Amino acid sequence: MTGISVLLLTLNEEKNLPACLEALSWCDDIWLVDSFSNDRTIEIARNAGVNILKRRFDSFAEQRNFAIDNAPFRHEWILHLDADEICTTALYQEMQTQIQTESFDAFQVPSKMMFMGQWLKFSGMYPTYQVRLGRHPKFRFKQVGHGQREDIDPSRVGTLKQPYLHYSFSKGLDEWFEKHNRYATQEALQILDQANSARLDLPGLFAISDSTRRRRILKQLSFRMSFRPTLRFLYMYLLRLGMLDGKAGYRYCRLLAIYESIIDMKVLDFSQRQTAAHSISHAVTAAYKTSGLTDRQSSSGNRKAA
Repeated sequence: MTGISVLLLTLNEEKNLPACLEALSWCDDIWLVDSFSNDRTIEIARNAGVNILKRRFDSFAEQRNFAIDNAPFRHEWILHLDADEICTTALYQEMQTQIQTESFDAFQVPSKMMFMGQWLKFSGMYPTYQVRLGRHPKFRFKQVGHGQREDIDPSRVGTLKQPYLHYSFSKGLDEWFEKHNRYATQEALQILDQANSARLDLPGLFAISDSTRRRRILKQLSFRMSFRPTLRFLYMYLLRLGMLDGKAGYRYCRLLAIYESIIDMKVLDFSQRQTAAHSISHAVTAAYKTSGLTDRQSSSGNRKAA
């Protein structure tokens, strides 16, 4: 068997970490980048023999890149996970098979969204891929919006079929809303930045063989649509067949619509504040110019009078 290292990001993950580590019993080189947790996260990690690094959180990409640059990983391949994600036995077995090839330096992995005790097969947008398995040190991340994205030549990225399990609601709805409030801020700032740059990857709409690229351009286009929260709900619940996920699917689609509403309100708020700041800046500049002209006129008048 070829060894695979694992990198985890944590902040107060005492509830999720035990199950995550139990599923990684096959790994002899687990590294954790902790953002100064104040619960039992560090204690649990140490008792499990996990290697620990600490860094104040600024972005997911920078946390992972920090570990890539500073952790002496034992193995060439690194699996990147969060504490609320579970690596299944089937995924581990597929990774072992696929990393034998020299064709790729990274692999995108599908995930199963778990909510209310079940897999959201339809409303969870399965299969949604993220690049999570990479060859060290060729694979790095860059921050986009509230999440990380692979920073590597797409031609060097393969695709795995087996998913990991994502328990995004494991800490309850209060934590989910708190986390997504932060995400909404970053999404809103990204929307404003894209609106100013007006750069769209329109050819990505026709990238039939690249579902990740197609999903990203569809997301960019959705930012420009009116009634986006309502449309998001209808798209997820009806077109994506979220209704087939039962009550869990309905509630999850409602939560996504609420999330879109928060983003929209933040975009409006930030935009109004930017406009107000510009108006004040222009007013101050105009006042200085007027004041300077008046002073010069006054000095000129005084000289003539003298």
